[in-house]
Amino acid sequence: MDAKIPGNLLTTAMAVMPHTDVERALEMALSLDVPFWPQLPHYSYYEDMYVQAAEHFPGIVLDLERRTLRFSIDKFAEEIEAVLERFDDPALFDISETYSAVYHRFLTLDLTDRPAIRGQLEGPISFGFNVLDQNERPILFDDTVRPFMLDFMARRLNVQLARLQKRNPRAFMFVDEPGLQFLFSAMAGYSDLKAKGELDQFFAQVDRPRGIHLCGNPDWDFLLNLDLDVLSLDVYTNAEIFASYGPSIRRFLDRGGSIVWGIVPTGFEAFGQEAIPSLVQRLEAVWKVLWSKGIDREQMIAHSMLSPATCCLVNPDRERTVECAFGVVNRMAALLRDQYRSWLRV
Repeated sequence: MDAKIPGNLLTTAMAVMPHTDVERALEMALSLDVPFWPQLPHYSYYEDMYVQAAEHFPGIVLDLERRTLRFSIDKFAEEIEAVLERFDDPALFDISETYSAVYHRFLTLDLTDRPAIRGQLEGPISFGFNVLDQNERPILFDDTVRPFMLDFMARRLNVQLARLQKRNPRAFMFVDEPGLQFLFSAMAGYSDLKAKGELDQFFAQVDRPRGIHLCGNPDWDFLLNLDLDVLSLDVYTNAEIFASYGPSIRRFLDRGGSIVWGIVPTGFEAFGQEAIPSLVQRLEAVWKVLWSKGIDREQMIAHSMLSPATCCLVNPDRERTVECAFGVVNRMAALLRDQYRSWLRV
């Protein structure tokens, strides 16, 4: 694995933001070391991460007024042939201006001086779990639809990455997969063996650099052993359990993987209970556990970034706490870079 992901405690964030002002959301994204194009579901339902991933997917039934996204197998059968005829057309897999007010604006910027830039797309597991057919059944369980969905989403990721790499050759992608935490539950209806095989095939189709972002608590052994370049997680919530996976984390880092430590809460109440010293203490507590298990300190610092812990769309103060969290991430990263400067890699 050749990660090509920046580390050195630089900052980035998840893309979903509560803003309704496009330019302000973009300004905040650009305030971080590794910027991204924001997803703004309060601005438009088209900006919902599942809706964006669904553009041009055959069988989709989108109701903007009711803000619902469903699937019809009959509509899929009617549309699949026309979609397959366009499978070599990059425009089929790109995100249109209708579905993102920010993406195309982001692509006009001069971003060559950044250490990297980042894009994102909802991953196939989460998309397949959340999009239901006419029988209220997740399309992930449909043996006809699922293979097509995996191929379709891989192509969407590759087309977006290629466009971003024209703005910055060090661009990389997050596959947003909140649904992975439910993958191995008794109710999933999708065996872990089948999931592992199909996700391996999926990532083999996705161009590097590639990684997963999620805020939940999945099977970390499973996730860390996927062929990924970067893993982004909510360590603020999952610190203790994540730190217990030392051997898998060490193997991930030894393969060249990078970790984005989501440490600053964006929820109104949790954010109000923390300050930079307490957050540094929380993060370093996890690191010290991992170092005690034999993980190389310099290697880990050099392959680490910082971010907010989660997205948040429901704060009573709307955008304010999220914007404050972005500022805290930057200040915390600057403090830690100074503290660990001898371990940073040029």
